[in-house]
Amino acid sequence: MRKYFGTDGIRRIANTELSPELVYKVAKAGAYVLSKHTDHIPTILIGRDTRISGTLIESAMVAGFLSYGANVKLLGVIPTPAVAYLTRKLNADAGVVISASHNTYEFNGIKYFSNKGMKIPDTLEEEIEDVMESGKLDKLTAVNEKIGVSEYCLDLVNEYIYFFRKNFDDNLEQYPKDNFVVGLDTANGATYQVAEKIFKALGIPYKIINNQPDGININQNCGSTHLEALKKFVVENHLSLGVAYDGDGDRCLAIDEKGNEIDGDKLLAIISQNLRKKGKLNKDTIVATVMSNLGLNKYVKENELQLIQTKVGDRYVLEEMLKQGYNLGGEQSGHIILLDYNPTGDGILTSLMLIQTMLEENKKASELASIVKLYPQVLINAKVASEKKYDYEKNEDIKQAIQKLETEFAGNGRVLIRPSGTEPLVRVMIEGEDQDYITQKAQDIVNLIEEKLK
Repeated sequence: MRKYFGTDGIRRIANTELSPELVYKVAKAGAYVLSKHTDHIPTILIGRDTRISGTLIESAMVAGFLSYGANVKLLGVIPTPAVAYLTRKLNADAGVVISASHNTYEFNGIKYFSNKGMKIPDTLEEEIEDVMESGKLDKLTAVNEKIGVSEYCLDLVNEYIYFFRKNFDDNLEQYPKDNFVVGLDTANGATYQVAEKIFKALGIPYKIINNQPDGININQNCGSTHLEALKKFVVENHLSLGVAYDGDGDRCLAIDEKGNEIDGDKLLAIISQNLRKKGKLNKDTIVATVMSNLGLNKYVKENELQLIQTKVGDRYVLEEMLKQGYNLGGEQSGHIILLDYNPTGDGILTSLMLIQTMLEENKKASELASIVKLYPQVLINAKVASEKKYDYEKNEDIKQAIQKLETEFAGNGRVLIRPSGTEPLVRVMIEGEDQDYITQKAQDIVNLIEEKLK
């Protein structure tokens, strides 16, 4: 089991669990692993969100990179997908995002991107950890003229803004936007400035909230994890749509004109339908995770599309897309990957695809979202002995209980059991047509698992 990296980079409480000393080691080892096959001085980009600990972590990373002999370009506060895009566009050797995404401000994290603008695979994260633990770091120290240098490149965000102008300007300007206004919630995070600049550049009328970060209010009752304020804002201001980003800007959820949520599954369906009409949905396929709602499965079948499901995590969605040549994938959380544009989730890109679809089809957000009927879903954790959390598949009583329930559902519900990757828990997720019924059934299975695997 990996010691530092989890399912989405390293994420811990800043300045205690994620200490400057640890960050320095992660940077030095990462610079070595990600550039050891190059024959030039490596260049690494660093972006961050608005957390109070951001500059602390950034300083420790810069020290680690420079100590190895890598040069650094500091991008400042910028969304995760912008770092991915710029890493690839500038042909840098790697990119780093300092962010804990949707977590509260006391957390921070480190995500590495390869020179192709993609999150690095598990194997490279494991190799970085091996180097950190091997005692090699002292030998990886640059001296004299080989010490790296850093520079602030805050204007590179304009390249990211131009990316959207290049891809959307000509199309969006042909549609009338009378009485069309979008509400933006930037979660006091990494999109707090750039989202507004992009919407202005594209001529999309907007009203913005939660764009005054103070270092500790990132994701605080705002953004894609707390939609209540945006729902109220959209309804009270009679807006056409609301879009909410998370702290690092790689996710987007939406609110229709009636105040109803449009989650990642519905976004995938809406975008897939639009792409398919244009002949741009590769292999008529959507890639999602096993946590996607049964409603998305039904939509896919009714529209003669294909749904490929992976284990939870956007990196696994991307791996499947790359392997099979698909170009649309994502998660319920609003992490949507549009591979024709960027090899990572991009909240602003996702929102623009939705807005473009609304304008092209002259439909309200609620009309577009109605193509998917979401099933009630409940998730309850069973507490088990850590060494037994994978044994649920071997226990006959547990297997029979699951099979019996699936037979009862007859295609109008499903049971998903999966062990936690980090805790002594087995997660029980059930979908069906009746919320009370599936909640009771989920609790029954949790009780059985806890009894058998204690």
